[in-house]
Amino acid sequence: MADYYLQTIWRIEAPLEKVYAAVEDSLCWPQWWPSVLQVAQTAEGDEHGINNVRRYCWRGRLPYLVLLEVCATRIDRGVAIEGAVQGDLEGLGHWDFSHQGQLSVVRFEWHVRSTRWWMNLLAPIARPLFIRNHEQIMAQGGQALAGWLGAPLHSQETIDLMANPACEIAALTP
Repeated sequence: MADYYLQTIWRIEAPLEKVYAAVEDSLCWPQWWPSVLQVAQTAEGDEHGINNVRRYCWRGRLPYLVLLEVCATRIDRGVAIEGAVQGDLEGLGHWDFSHQGQLSVVRFEWHVRSTRWWMNLLAPIARPLFIRNHEQIMAQGGQALAGWLGAPLHSQETIDLMANPACEIAALTP
């Protein structure tokens, strides 16, 4: 299996509460994030959303779909959302929300491995393409979220934390 440890950071000039609410409500992502083709809730979870399960269908620029189920394992309202991922990828996804002055800062960490045989077969040569596809999906997401909120997107970046271990240390500090 091919491992990926990626971090994306969006800086949006919008109230943190609105940014958090838009990201938390992933059932609405297809309304504003073009790469998200479908989201369906398959399990409700408890009153705090823990064990809530949602099924996602994604399409980037490369000609394949990615199907995932994410089970919410941690929800700290306005601060963090974490989920266990199963499907074409498996591992963990973690959203972290903070602010710097008037900017809302969203950090998404994606620590997954591919489960599709063909992705694993091609990973030694196609890994940069798969990462670039993820970067484009996340760049589109940051731009789309800012547009959805009617707010400026000040910056966004995606870092391959496996390729640049120094960034992993920096990623751990807010």
